[in-house]
Amino acid sequence: MPTAHRLSLLALLLIAPLAHAERADREKPITIQSERGSADDRNKVQTFEGRVTLTQGTLEITANKLVVTQDAEGYQKGIATGGKDGLTRFRQKKEGKDEYTEGEAERIEYDGRSDVAKLFDRAILRSGPNESKGQYIEYNGYTELYTITNGANNSSNKSGERLKVIILPKAAASQPAGKP
Repeated sequence: MPTAHRLSLLALLLIAPLAHAERADREKPITIQSERGSADDRNKVQTFEGRVTLTQGTLEITANKLVVTQDAEGYQKGIATGGKDGLTRFRQKKEGKDEYTEGEAERIEYDGRSDVAKLFDRAILRSGPNESKGQYIEYNGYTELYTITNGANNSSNKSGERLKVIILPKAAASQPAGKP
């Protein structure tokens, strides 16, 4: 299998859980564009650097660097970092809806074994009209639950900064912006 094809297949597992995704996206080809890329087949590490864009169907991830590793059992982990304003971003259409889930953070990690995405530092998750902000957001694709804190791994930070969640009422969410 060509190295570029292996890199694309391994990067797939980074993107799977980021939203209640369009199921059809998983059947679509993955395209990764970057300025540089390398593969270490012995250690199962693939690295893409420089204006990285990964697309698959309705999903798009942008970062400055994307590193994908594979364990002995074949499970992949991906770490995306940097990008415009120092933030990694993703956007994906929700299944059966004309809505998108979007997220951004300084670092986004995904574990293919547990189907958990973790957004670190300046983390924002937007789901339809609702928005959550904190220093850390963890999303479990199996349970469809997420946790928001101001410190990694459900801890609080020392700065006293508070998290913020905005949930629009159904009536307000269904009206176009700027309309009463």
